[in-house]
This record gives sequence, structure tokens and C-alpha cells, in this order.
Amino acid sequence: MTDMAEQGGEQSAQERLRERRAAANRGAERVLSRGGFLGTLRDRLAWLQEAAPQVYDLDEAGDLYGNRIVEALEKRVAALLGTEDAAFFPTGTMAQQIALRCWADRTGNATVALHALAHPEVHERGALAEVTGLRSVRLTSEPRLPTAEEVREFDEPFGALMLELPLRDAGFVLPSWEELTEVVEAARERDAVVHFDGARLWESTFHFGRPLDEIAALADSVYVSFYKSLDGFGGAALAGPRTLVEEAKTWRHRYGGMIFQQFPTVLSALVGLERELPRLPEYVSHARVVAAALREGFAEAGVPWARVFPEEPHVHQFQVWLPYDPEVLAEAAVRQAEETKTLLFGDSWDRGGPGLGITEITVRAAGLEWTADDVKAAVGDFVARVTEVAGEGVKTVEAVSK
Repeated sequence: MTDMAEQGGEQSAQERLRERRAAANRGAERVLSRGGFLGTLRDRLAWLQEAAPQVYDLDEAGDLYGNRIVEALEKRVAALLGTEDAAFFPTGTMAQQIALRCWADRTGNATVALHALAHPEVHERGALAEVTGLRSVRLTSEPRLPTAEEVREFDEPFGALMLELPLRDAGFVLPSWEELTEVVEAARERDAVVHFDGARLWESTFHFGRPLDEIAALADSVYVSFYKSLDGFGGAALAGPRTLVEEAKTWRHRYGGMIFQQFPTVLSALVGLERELPRLPEYVSHARVVAAALREGFAEAGVPWARVFPEEPHVHQFQVWLPYDPEVLAEAAVRQAEETKTLLFGDSWDRGGPGLGITEITVRAAGLEWTADDVKAAVGDFVARVTEVAGEGVKTVEAVSK
């Protein structure tokens, strides 16, 4: 009974911390990123009402089961990625499961090679096997993408190679363009198809120095998200050969993805493509300024060990590792926002090991206002609060995992 009571108390404390963080984000005057999903329903509807007329004729009839405005978005995505066709999906999880099962039917091999930290391995509760009957094998668990050598030397056949670009749970990392082309070539040598998990592919152009269509051309199929970087309400697209997309639409229906009307989500995606997509290179560039300032700030504040990873971010998101318990860091971050209206760390803190906390940083439009000196000043204030919280022996609960 005691354990259950403690467990219930911990859950309520988790919820309280999450609510405090969300409220701090809304009330903060300075943030590095203010995702639209944190706004109220009124805020989100007002945003769509203002933005939607700029991207689509609102006097047209609404969509029914994936036609009209949904088809317009699909054509837009196919044009951006340089593919024959594209299909809209309610979630990326559904889109990728269907893409990989379609490829398995074509190759006759149900084995998918991927990274140990790839989304299907970490965040989908074994859906590839449980829902689609596919089998995953892990090429590596290193905090980087698989190498061409690892692909060539893997000791069993596989029908598809799935590459998450960037690899979020390793620190939003990307390979170099040369490394990526070599990995794709190695897969081709094994007669495997290549699928890109491009949930955050939109912002990879800055790192690769290549346009979206040239990047997508390396793969046989590509998935992209409309909310992770474009700030839409949700949704995803699968792009590739027309025959694959047509088959994927059949499976979309079978999976329950043939939704009656989707125009609010689709409109938000079109707004994201119009407004956010052109700004992503600017966000990536400034993320590198923020990352460097964070490193300098922690050194100046006397933190015994701190790491920003990657040191030079590949996209507009990256990790920060600090030598403190995550519950201390989470409390200090929220207190700083509540008391100063400056929110330096707006995401949750997770445990990276004993006495080690890890969080993710995202730099969007709001973060462009921060200078390097602003970041270092905020770091100094944050570290002082960490010391204060640790000294109090405050034992708040660990932040809920993302």
C-alpha cells in the first residue's frame, strides 16, 4: 500500500512539474523556442485563422477522405522532395511502418537494418514486429549514423536500410554528405532499398549544403513530419515512386488512416512550409552561436564538467549534458523562468547516468533575439539556482521522458 501511495504521489508531482514548465514557457519573456503546441486552443485557432488565407483558398470545399486540400499538400511535398508522388498520413509511425512493409513485399526480405536509437526501436513499442511482422536488426549503437563499412560487413541479409536523418536520440546528428552517399552505395551493393526517416529532414540542408530534392534522391522513399520543425498541428508524408505511394495509400486505409476531414492539420502544414521552412537555415546557424555560448557560459560558471553535443550542432536542435541529478536541473530551470521570465531550458531533463542530467535545446524564431552574451548571462544565473536547489536537498521527481 505504501509503495502504491508513493507511486501515486510521484505521478502527481511529475504532472505538477510539467504544468509548471508549460506555464513558465507561456509566461516567459525570453525563450530559445516557443513551440506553437504549448499555446492554448484559442491561440492555436487564432494563429490558423490569421495564417491559413495566405496559403490556401478558404472558399474551396473541404476535404473528404484525403482529397482536395490533402492532395494539394501531397503535390507540394512531392515537388519539394523531387519524388513522383507523396501521401499524407496522420502520423509518421504509420507512414514508416507502411513504407517498410511495402518494401518488404517487393524485396522478399522482411528484415530492416537500422540504428539502435532509431525511432522504431525506442519510441514505437515494437510496432515493426507486432503490427507489420517485420524484423529489425541493429547496425550500431554508437552516437552517430551507421558507416558504410558497418553496412557492408553486417553478417546477415536485410531488405531495407532505414536511416534517421538527423538521429534525434544520439543528439540530432547527421553524417557528412560524403558519408551519407557512401552508406547508401553500400546498401545498394547488398541489393537493399534505402528509406529515410526524415522527420527533421527539412533542416538538414544547411549541414549537407544540398537542396532537399538532392538529399531525398539518395533514398528510395522518404518520410517527413509537419510538426517537429514546421510547427504544424501534426501529420506526416511518405514520398517516393508513384507505385509505392499508391500501395501505401491502400495500406493507409487498412491501418485506419483514411480520416474523414483533415483540413485543419493540412492547413497548418501548408503554413509551416510557407513560413518555417525558409527560416530553418537561420535557426541552424544561430543554434551554433547558442551552443558555443553555452559551453563558454558553463566554463565561466565553474561547472566541473558540461557537454554540448554535437559541439557544433548539425541542425537547430542539440543536447546538453550536466553533472547533476535531473530532478535538480528540472527544478532550477523552472524556477529561473518563474522568477526571471527567462527560460533557458524549456525541455524535460532525463537521467543520462548516476548524477548526470541530459536535455535537448531547440532554437527557433524566439531564440534569434538572444546574443551570445545573453546566453552566458542566463547560464550563470541558472548555475546559481542549481547550486541553490541542490543545497536545499530538494527532491522533486525526475522529469517525464519525452
